[in-house]
Amino acid sequence: MEYLLNKIKKMIKFEASIKQRDDLYFITVKKEQLELILSYLRDNEGFTHLAFLQAVDYLEDNKFQLTYMLYNYDIKVNLGIKVYIDREKAEMVSIHKFWAHSWQYQRELHEMYGINFPGSPRVEESFVLEGWEEIPPMRRDFNTLEYSIKTYYQRPGRSTNDPAKYMKEKMYKKYAESPKIRRDND
Repeated sequence: MEYLLNKIKKMIKFEASIKQRDDLYFITVKKEQLELILSYLRDNEGFTHLAFLQAVDYLEDNKFQLTYMLYNYDIKVNLGIKVYIDREKAEMVSIHKFWAHSWQYQRELHEMYGINFPGSPRVEESFVLEGWEEIPPMRRDFNTLEYSIKTYYQRPGRSTNDPAKYMKEKMYKKYAESPKIRRDND
């Protein structure tokens, strides 16, 4: 695998590479290099399977990290290609021309994070959140508590308990009251 990484380094200058395990590597490339590296890995190096596409929201840095996880069946190696894009104009080239099933991942990321993939089939259709009008729910600036209070009513009879206090009073009451048991914490 080191040979392949050196070969890729000669093609493009990638920003970082990480060996997680003998069968799991990650490289970080620039947005503009993604199509080139994906097509090269698929067509020339046997990374024919797109296992998944995921996003991570780095709110503080105003970036999304997209990870394209590829798999090579011959050498049994996973290679993650990481790309950072801006949150403000979250847009990335569609890869459905390389892997037909990628439209599903792209559609989900569009709905959950608001990332646009121009030209991707059905990207504008609802995937799970029919009629959703809030900011995408997986963005870190989405306030789940505020949304829950606004959307759902508080059922009567519900209360919130401090877990440590509840366990001590309800679950370990006999233990707390027993003089025979020595407790180092008291």
